[in-house]
Amino acid sequence: MKGGLTRLTPKDQIHTIPKDTPMQQTGGAHPRPRIETLADLIFGLSLSIGSIALIANPPKSTGEITTHILAFAYTFFVLITAWLIYTTYMSVLPIETRTVTFLNVGLLLLVAIVPYLLNGVEVASPALNPAEVSMIQNYSSQLFALDLGGILIILATFAHVISLEEKRLVAPELVTLFRNGRNRMAILAVLTLLSVAPQFWEWTLLGVPIRLYLWYPPLISYWVGRAVRPDSRTYKLA
Repeated sequence: MKGGLTRLTPKDQIHTIPKDTPMQQTGGAHPRPRIETLADLIFGLSLSIGSIALIANPPKSTGEITTHILAFAYTFFVLITAWLIYTTYMSVLPIETRTVTFLNVGLLLLVAIVPYLLNGVEVASPALNPAEVSMIQNYSSQLFALDLGGILIILATFAHVISLEEKRLVAPELVTLFRNGRNRMAILAVLTLLSVAPQFWEWTLLGVPIRLYLWYPPLISYWVGRAVRPDSRTYKLA
């Protein structure tokens, strides 16, 4: 070539590109899956809807204030407990699989209707007679029992997938913790689904249907277990 310059072949030109380009440096980043971002939004909106429902129904007595606060507190703990378990599992599960995606969609649907169903149990329309109020509350409580049972079944399924040793999603010493979590939530789901039976609405304790008492074991199990044995609920060995 003229002037003693050597013309580079296309292959040689490619090799002269620096190795640490900005694109290569950012290529290893793993953005948060969109389904998790959507899940956080739905959990947050469900909590907000629960508080808005209180504002939309001004109390007529001091007793109603206490009752409404307790009802909202229950809704809050149901949603926050489900969210804590859900986020723990999602940090391990491969989101991109078809089964996990479908289970996520189903879980978020069940979470989204929690405030509506509990509002039907707690708030009665003044235009209805006592028989109609009882019928609506009974039906709403049955649907909520199915809803809560469905949430527990999906969470138990997540724990089952994580506990499969051949998938190697967690360390071997954590497999037992996830299996125990699966079994625990499966039993709680069965107990919750059993409360759908009409007898549990007719039988009462201190004026409250037995069905409503059967909704508390999942919360008690999680929070008492977290206080006594944190590793059994956080799935992190000390």
